[in-house]
Amino acid sequence: MTGWCCDGLRWSAGGAGLVWRHPGHGERVSPLSPGRPVAFRTGARRGCTGVRRGARHTPCPTDAEVPAAAVAARCPECARLDRSYSVAADTRADDPRPYDVYLAWFAPGLIKVGITATEREGARLREQGALSFTLLGRGPLMAARRAEAVLGTALGVPDRFPYAARRAARHAPPGPSERAAELLALHARACALRTLPESLTPLPAEPVHHDAVFGLDRLREAAPAAGVLRLAPGRTVAGTVVAVAGPDVYLAGAGGRTVLLDVRQLPGWPLSAADPTAATTAEVVPPPTAEPETAALF
Repeated sequence: MTGWCCDGLRWSAGGAGLVWRHPGHGERVSPLSPGRPVAFRTGARRGCTGVRRGARHTPCPTDAEVPAAAVAARCPECARLDRSYSVAADTRADDPRPYDVYLAWFAPGLIKVGITATEREGARLREQGALSFTLLGRGPLMAARRAEAVLGTALGVPDRFPYAARRAARHAPPGPSERAAELLALHARACALRTLPESLTPLPAEPVHHDAVFGLDRLREAAPAAGVLRLAPGRTVAGTVVAVAGPDVYLAGAGGRTVLLDVRQLPGWPLSAADPTAATTAEVVPPPTAEPETAALF
C-alpha cells in the first residue's frame, strides 16, 4: 500500500487521535476531539498492514486481502510473525522494562486483571475502554505475568472477556464512587494473598476514572447509537465526533442519528477525504454480541 494509511487509534493523556502513516513522510495524528468532523470514503479493498515493531515496518509479502469486518488487519502469515515476538503471546520474556499489574472495571461485577508497560502511563486502560482502574503492583515482566496468573486462579479474576460486554456497560454505568468501592475491595483481597511474587512492588489502591476523557456525559445526552458501521469497498462515512471510548468513536450524522465507528476496522483500507456533509453510505448493523477479545497490545 502507498500514500497515507490509517494505522488505528492512539490514546494519550490528552485524548484520542487517529494515527496516519506514510512510507516517506512518517506519522501524523488527527485528534478526535468532540465536534470534530470525520469524513472519508473507503477504497476498493482492505489489505494486510504487515508487521510493525517500533519504527520498523515490514509490508505484507503477498499484499493479502483481509476481511472488511476483522478487528486486526493482518493476514494469518503476518499475524504469526507479529506474535513471534510479543508480550501478549509470552514470546518476549527478555523485555527489560518494568510492568504494572492493574485491575480494570468495565461493568458491575466485571473486573479484569492485566499488565501494561509502566512507560505507557495508563494508555492501555484507555485503549481497552476501562471506565475505571487501579494499579496493584509493579515489577519485572515475568513477575507481573505471574501475579496476573495468581489473581486469575486465586480470586477468579479473568484476564479477558467479550468486548461486547464493555460496550453495553458504558451507557448507564454506576458512579465513580461505586466503581471505586468494587476496585478497592478486590485490591484488598489481592494484597492479602501470600502467593504474589516477591519481586512485585505493591502499589496503593488509587482508582482512576475515565468519565471525562471518554465523554460519558455527552454519550448519555446523545441519541442512542443506531448501530455499528460496517465498512465495505466504496462506502462513505461522515459525521461529527460525540465521544470516544476505547476503540469506539461515536459519530453524530444527518438527522441527529448517532452511529458507532469501530476504529479497529480502519487499518488496511485506502481512505480518501469526503465531504463532511455527505450522507453515510456504510451499512449500520447491530453490534456483535459475542465478539471475543483480541490479543492484548502492550
